[in-house]
Amino acid sequence: MKVLVLNSGSSSIKYQLFNMDDKKVLTSGLVEQIGEPTGRLKYKWLDSNGDTQEGIEESHFGDHSEGLKLVFDITMKLGIIKNLNDLYGIGHRVLHGGEAFWKPTLINSKVVEVIREMIPLGPLHNPPNLMGIEFMLKMTPSIPQVAIFDTAFGQTMPPHAYHYALPYKYYKDLHIRRYGFHGTSHQYVSKQAALFLDKPLGECNVITLHLGNGSSTTAVKDGKCVDTSMGLTPLEGLVMGTRCGDMDPAIVPFLGKTLGLSFDQLDTILNKQSGLKGICGTNDMREIERLAAGGDLNAALAIDMFCYRIKKYIGSYSAVLGRVDAIVFTGGIGENAIDIRKQCCSNLENIGITIDDAKNSAQSRKERTISTDASTVKVLVIPTNEELEIAQQTVECIKTS
Repeated sequence: MKVLVLNSGSSSIKYQLFNMDDKKVLTSGLVEQIGEPTGRLKYKWLDSNGDTQEGIEESHFGDHSEGLKLVFDITMKLGIIKNLNDLYGIGHRVLHGGEAFWKPTLINSKVVEVIREMIPLGPLHNPPNLMGIEFMLKMTPSIPQVAIFDTAFGQTMPPHAYHYALPYKYYKDLHIRRYGFHGTSHQYVSKQAALFLDKPLGECNVITLHLGNGSSTTAVKDGKCVDTSMGLTPLEGLVMGTRCGDMDPAIVPFLGKTLGLSFDQLDTILNKQSGLKGICGTNDMREIERLAAGGDLNAALAIDMFCYRIKKYIGSYSAVLGRVDAIVFTGGIGENAIDIRKQCCSNLENIGITIDDAKNSAQSRKERTISTDASTVKVLVIPTNEELEIAQQTVECIKTS
């Protein structure tokens, strides 16, 4: 059973093709620089011996369809599939489903139109997501295709968690509320945490920390999201690579009036020039740690701000959940940054969290516990796999539709 997972961006396409019988990735790749004079397809595949091979193709991709055509030409040339009818299904990552979609959804013309209606909520991501969907519907009309929404996991939040204290008409008329993002990652690692803890998912309370250039945290009670740090957009919440996260909203009109900045300029500052980059000039946590170790005070400040905000959310979500079975670190920073994990969990013994330095420092790519045996709240590192989660949800949706 082969399932293709597609993530169409504004000028790129990420893909993975899974054999769902053993969960192995048969081929994966990235189409870059769509619409530019020269584009590139970087791809990997498993050869007949089970070894990973790599390839690069350069070409001009006028649009997403040209990039996808090359992907399929190479995939069939390598013998991974004979033709597109070999696919059991195709899972599409879609950023924003608003309140219309709370679970994986089999795609038809009505679903396409509703996703289109969500563009005002996801203006940067939903249009290219739709491009990938519409092309694949034309190219493979007989293959079931499923939309997996980044916002779906957050649809179980109670009203008091997702509402903003704005005039209610803005929610009713404009759908302004907390939606949350990174949903497939939070859902995947919360499932894996339940398995790791040997507890039924429906009885498991965890705080999941997806830490990367974009970062978010989610409170998961009895396997369901009850609160999450990102809001109407991915700007709210933790300090991120280039996004400011939580701040006084009155700063926006103050900057606009004082500096004569437009809304577009302010949006660029908050989303692309703030966060870690705004404080110390770079959004690469590895470089920031190197600079801080060399005495760069702004780099050290950026790390302190990043960890302090995470610690605040751990505390608040502990209060929301009441009982916390585990804290889960995932994402590029969460999985690899030893000192960041330690600082995020320091001085939290009063709520049952104690890190074991030796376990935390051990190099591993596997799921693992990094807390002490005496820690009443387990602290876990679980590598995320959003593409596998999308593939699994695609199979489940097709089977039950």
